[in-house]
Amino acid sequence: MPNEDIILRLREQIKEMGISQNEFADRISIDRSNFSKHINGKLPISDSLINKIVVNLGLSKEWITSGKGEKYYMVATHAHSQTISLPTTAIHTNTQRGAKVYDIDVTAGPMGRSLMFSSENLIGSIDVPFINNNNSIVRVSGDSMQPVICNGDMVAIREVRNLGLIFWGQIYVVLLEDYRMVKYIRRHTNQDMVILRSANPEYDDIEISKSEIRDLFIVENIIRFDSRM
Repeated sequence: MPNEDIILRLREQIKEMGISQNEFADRISIDRSNFSKHINGKLPISDSLINKIVVNLGLSKEWITSGKGEKYYMVATHAHSQTISLPTTAIHTNTQRGAKVYDIDVTAGPMGRSLMFSSENLIGSIDVPFINNNNSIVRVSGDSMQPVICNGDMVAIREVRNLGLIFWGQIYVVLLEDYRMVKYIRRHTNQDMVILRSANPEYDDIEISKSEIRDLFIVENIIRFDSRM
């Protein structure tokens, strides 16, 4: 494999992540001095180094070595929502780049959107190609959406301001007066109502009036963190 092409891709990746060469070395658990020699062509790009990058950053080995295929690992696609597997190190403290991550459970309590997305809850950001930088990322708990969304997964969401533009069968974060929940939204026979459906068949459907919805967010990505990466 041509070292020059791999070095170029790694340099582009470091720039895209908005971190220094030394910070990149720290994230993949390699000596800073040795990594500098690798990235400057003084040491060959070994298979061991590539494996460290794959394990710690969730980058595709095929992309690193050939520039082909998806850059990050994709797990599955559910309706319009992609499930992405990322390493736990994917959340970084630089909030100037990528989608902002909030330390809140989007399925617990009656907190409104203004408090949900406050600076007090902001813990970092995720900057990967599959996630829109304008989205917000929040945590999900419980088993009502398993196996599509598991307890502890995070979701990248985008606010929907027009309830007339609901994509039936898509996953949404629904904020009601007293509850927040993540559900499929299905069409109701009454055009003024919707059906909230869980992925887990152990949960019954919930029928609500559209007027009960205080805020609505479409789930565009499901993010699953893999500690083995």
